[in-house]
Amino acid sequence: MIFDTSKPVAFGGDHAGFRYKELLKDFLLQRGLSIRDFGPDSDSSVDYPDFAHPVAAAVEQGTAVFGVLICGSGNGVAITANKHQGVRAALCWTSEIAALARQHNDANILCIPARFVTEEQAVDILRSFLEAQFEGGRHANRVHKIACQ
Repeated sequence: MIFDTSKPVAFGGDHAGFRYKELLKDFLLQRGLSIRDFGPDSDSSVDYPDFAHPVAAAVEQGTAVFGVLICGSGNGVAITANKHQGVRAALCWTSEIAALARQHNDANILCIPARFVTEEQAVDILRSFLEAQFEGGRHANRVHKIACQ
């Protein structure tokens, strides 16, 4: 794991991602990482931007080491998070895509589509995201061109 463990991992999502959020939080807690959970607190219907924006803000401001957002398709939380400068939220539905998001795109928020992956796959996706490292080099040039300024 190459992330700074002195800062918490920011979590959020919506009602469709609630169960997976709890599972993935436990996975990280068992590995000694701290968590900041922005909600939701149940599987009752909610609006994902209310939870994606605080996660993205924590990553943007550097108070969280990275973020994990989970909703039904993963698209809504990814679109919302990517409105924040310095956030590179990646929608990942396989462990290979999660590794590439880190290696090539320096992704700092992992977005998971709860309705399209199993719980086991979600854990594998998060594990791959944790273990992968940004490769820099030619990828750094591309990442530096992402922000609108």
